[in-house]
Amino acid sequence: MVPEPDSCKTPPLTDTEAEAEFHRLVTDAYRPAPPAPVPTSYRDSTPLPAYGPTPPVPQGGRAAMSQRATDTSVLMLAGAGSVSMVSVSAGILMYLSQYADPVTCGVVLGAPTVVVLALCRLVRRAKEVVQAAPPVIHQHYEGTVIQDNTEITTHTRGVIAHTANRLDR
Repeated sequence: MVPEPDSCKTPPLTDTEAEAEFHRLVTDAYRPAPPAPVPTSYRDSTPLPAYGPTPPVPQGGRAAMSQRATDTSVLMLAGAGSVSMVSVSAGILMYLSQYADPVTCGVVLGAPTVVVLALCRLVRRAKEVVQAAPPVIHQHYEGTVIQDNTEITTHTRGVIAHTANRLDR
């Protein structure tokens, strides 16, 4: 057994000190446990509720489409309407007149359809021109603005590549 050094020895407790230490240890033993540490993160796995209490209702009208698909469908509907109106009126005219020339009726009643189709094509071309134009950008600056347009010219020559960069100012 190794003897303890003198610095580790503590003097014995008196009866009153021992009694006080005993009561402290007993009260610590019967004290309720501290609460568990608070979690730092939590993942709620319950499904998200719908937005608002009302169930979804089918919406009337056309289904959602891109702008181009909407424009194309409107163009097809307009063309079909104009062609059908011209065809029905030509048929009624030929039936009622009994001697109308079908070629003449086709030319006279088909002319509005040709005009409508030409206008639709013109409008489509105008849209393409407007979409192809670059957007106008307005930039507003405050304070000192320095614009640096640096152009670097690079030449690589030789079997063993040697690159010479020139900074043009």
